[in-house]
Amino acid sequence: MSGVAESLVQGLLHGAWAVLVCGPVLVASVAATVFVVRRRALAPKDGEPERTDQLFWDLFLGACVALPALLIPALFSPWAGLVLAGAAGASGIAAYRVTPRFLARRSARREHRRELAAHQVARARHDELMVRWRRYELDPASSIDYPALMDVRLPETSALIKAMRKADELRTVPHQGYPDAVGSLAASLAAAERAAGIPPARAAGQA
Repeated sequence: MSGVAESLVQGLLHGAWAVLVCGPVLVASVAATVFVVRRRALAPKDGEPERTDQLFWDLFLGACVALPALLIPALFSPWAGLVLAGAAGASGIAAYRVTPRFLARRSARREHRRELAAHQVARARHDELMVRWRRYELDPASSIDYPALMDVRLPETSALIKAMRKADELRTVPHQGYPDAVGSLAASLAAAERAAGIPPARAAGQA
């Protein structure tokens, strides 16, 4: 009787060690495999043969890690195999459900970084354009030589003022429309310069 009890205790100890050692490996490999496969499934479809080949290798590599981590402990302790199988299934389901949300958050962070970078570039361009405009606005000689550039009754000058206001409104916080607004400001300023008769060489020198 004592031999049976001792054998049972040893089996439990071996199973516990198998779960502790192989469990993290199994859970991580299953979750990683499901994540990779799910990510490929959610990605824009390109070449089907290439996707099928990638899917095969993803599953193959995941199985090379997961199956030994599951089968070897199960040979020594059936209950450990059941525990590990349950943990593997739970990790796979969790990875399957979490992957879309994780990818969406990562995509949103990447898009936000792109918007910040574009915003910084647009702000620098905006500052250059305003320096260029103020040289006309603050220079008495330019006001005398090119009065049309200050005449808001002209369509080009009116469009320039509106473009300035729009760019100023969007400047304070990152916004997808801000770079476009700065581009419109640059085009409006160039059009107003042409309408005012400012030589292209001088306009280019102000940029």
